[in-house]
Amino acid sequence: MLQGLRIRTATDADWPAIWPFLREIVGAGETYTWPRDVSEEAARGMWLVRPPGRTVVAVDSDGTVLGSAKLVPNQAGPGDHVANASFMVAPAAAGRGVGRSLGVHVLELARADGYRAMQFDAVVATDTRAGALWRSLGFEVVGRIPAGFRHPTEGDVDLLVMHRRL
Repeated sequence: MLQGLRIRTATDADWPAIWPFLREIVGAGETYTWPRDVSEEAARGMWLVRPPGRTVVAVDSDGTVLGSAKLVPNQAGPGDHVANASFMVAPAAAGRGVGRSLGVHVLELARADGYRAMQFDAVVATDTRAGALWRSLGFEVVGRIPAGFRHPTEGDVDLLVMHRRL
């Protein structure tokens, strides 16, 4: 883990620190299936989830938010034993282990919450950094949606469905 990095439950007060990098990442249109022009209100509603979901932030020793993740049931009812999670790391903090730390932490939270597996429904195939991270944490590609994502520079690329048991 990054020296001094702490992961904690996100609060409404964290939103002003999350929104700028979330807007930048989503606006780039390269890794998220959200509308590139998502409004702040809509993004906040999708990111700051309520129970049984959880949203966390990774902060450095100064309290600066470096990244965030959310954990939710992948489906309702009989499918709610499988978790789903989303992750965003501030571009300025990329490559410093924040994503890995968030991934490990969220896997631990999912286990503690009683989930039996975790599934990512839409990993963009050209996001090789994310794919490599999830594989290193035990995820496998269990499905592929051909040309399921309109990448702004690569054209239509595949979406990967990744899964691991907890």
